[in-house]
This record gives sequence, structure tokens and C-alpha cells, in this order.
Amino acid sequence: MAGFCSLEGKNALVTGASRGIGRAVAVELARAGASVVVSYRTGTDEAAALAEEIGGRAVQADVSDPESARALVEEAGDLDILVNNAGVTRDGLLVRMSDEDWHTVLDTNLASCFHTCRAAVRGMMRKRAGSIVNISSIVGLHGNWGQTNYAASKAGIIGFTKSLAKELGSRNVRANVVAPGYVKSQLTDVLPEEATKLMLDNTPLGRLGDPEDVAGAVRFLCSEEASFVTGEVLLVDGGLGM
Repeated sequence: MAGFCSLEGKNALVTGASRGIGRAVAVELARAGASVVVSYRTGTDEAAALAEEIGGRAVQADVSDPESARALVEEAGDLDILVNNAGVTRDGLLVRMSDEDWHTVLDTNLASCFHTCRAAVRGMMRKRAGSIVNISSIVGLHGNWGQTNYAASKAGIIGFTKSLAKELGSRNVRANVVAPGYVKSQLTDVLPEEATKLMLDNTPLGRLGDPEDVAGAVRFLCSEEASFVTGEVLLVDGGLGM
């Protein structure tokens, strides 16, 4: 039965979906009624189990590679929804950062959005319908020590998406950004206790986010209830970025 933010009958592709935020997004979109293609680069077993759980399909791809991203979109079929979540970190001070660590993060986090969006938008424009949600980060808005590469990639996603929204608006295709704050993940699990305490002290809601918090925001932006929302950056950060 269709309800609030129903995605019944929609075809969705989620990149970086084998774990964490991507996994939660895939589960939430499927719960809303969408048919979901789970894209992953590593984590074959996790992706296969997730696809079986939600009745979707798992497709391996390296979205930092333009040809692999194009083939992924083609394999996913006639898309109504594209969620770009694939991402990595290679943290370190700029003075010691290697070219490889810079390019790996920019290619995986930012260039991947370019590759998948370029492949997906023609079909969306033809049918004059579609929603793209790119996952950025609070770090892309405020920066963070030791993350010049990550911050650049996540800030780039915001500028890219706003420009894309202006290009696609006349064809009724929307593009938005969700920028999570600190969310429980493999990354935050290894942070020192003092760092976690500092985050919590500066977060009005007083807790780390759950991947499901981000997934709910993505579902909203993909739905008809958000049909007049495009080019927006939705912070899901417990108030940390105020």
C-alpha cells in the first residue's frame, strides 16, 4: 500500500551499498517499494546477502572507472533513482599526503558521481523524471584536520550537484545532496575516546547518527513528497553544523 514517501514501482541504484550508510539506504528504498540494485566494489558476500534480503540485485563495479560506471548503469536498467554513496578515506596531513592518496579519494568520492550521473541522466531526461541523491559530508562544508583530500571531494560533490540540478531542472530531474555528520561506522568505531567525546559535546542532539538516520533523508529526497526540492544540501548531523 502506498504511503508517505512511497517509491512503489521505482527502479533505484545505490553505489557503495555493501555496508554502512549505503546498506541502510538500500534497505530503506526497498522498504519504500523500490526495486534496488546494490552496487559494490568490495564486500561480495555482504552485497549478495543484502540483495537477497531486500529482493534486489547485486552488481560489482568500480565507479571510479568511467567504463565500469557506465556498464553498471546500463546493467541497472531504466533508472528512476540514483544514489551515489561510494567513498573512501585516506587521511593524513597535506605535507605528507601522497599523490596516490589524493587521487584515490577524489576519483572514488567525486569522479564516481560524474561517471554514474553522466551515464544515468540521459534516460531520466528522456522520460522527464528522476531523482539523484549524492552523499557528501559535513566535512565538505566545514573541513577537518587531516582530511584535505576527503573535504575537497565532498565539497566538490556539493558544487557538482548544484550545477547538475540547474542543468536538469527543465527536464523535471532533481539532484540533491545529503551531508551526514558523524555516523556510527567502521570509521568512527576506531576514533579515540576524546575525539568522540568532543564530537558529542558539539552535537546538540548529543549522540552519533545511525546509518538509518541518513537513509530516511535519502528516501524523502527520492520521493514525490520532495518533488519541488532540487539543488539542496540536507545536513543530517544532529545539529553539529549549525
